[in-house]
Formats: sequence, structure tokens, C-alpha cells
Amino acid sequence: MEYYERIKFLRQKNNMSQEDLSELLGIGQQTLSQYEKNKRKLPIDLLISYSKIFNVSIDYIMGITDNTEIK
Repeated sequence: MEYYERIKFLRQKNNMSQEDLSELLGIGQQTLSQYEKNKRKLPIDLLISYSKIFNVSIDYIMGITDNTEIK
């Protein structure tokens, strides 16, 4: 699974709307939609925020591992 698919999966798994998550991230809903569709590259600061919000490792988000555990 690619990172843009994982960020959408995490949002949906946690029953969050794009609007809810974009508010937590401090970005616009349209910008979030572009990240989830791979029309815009996810900056490192948002990658870190995703990791904290969903309590998963950056390696999981990036598709390096299927293990969500943060070490």
C-alpha cells in the first residue's frame, strides 16, 4: 500500500472526515484531499503529525513495514 493510500485508510479506520482531520492538521480540506489522491506530496511535518494523531510509526505510513508499532 502506498503512503497516500495509508493516510486515507487511517483516517477512515478512525471514522474521521477529511474536514475533521484537516482541522487537526491545520490545513484545508482540499489540500488533504490532494494528499490522499497523490496529487500533492506530503511534507515531512505533516507525516510526523499523522504519526502522532494515529499513533503509528512513520515507517508504517510510508509502507516500509506493516507493523504500526512505534519503537
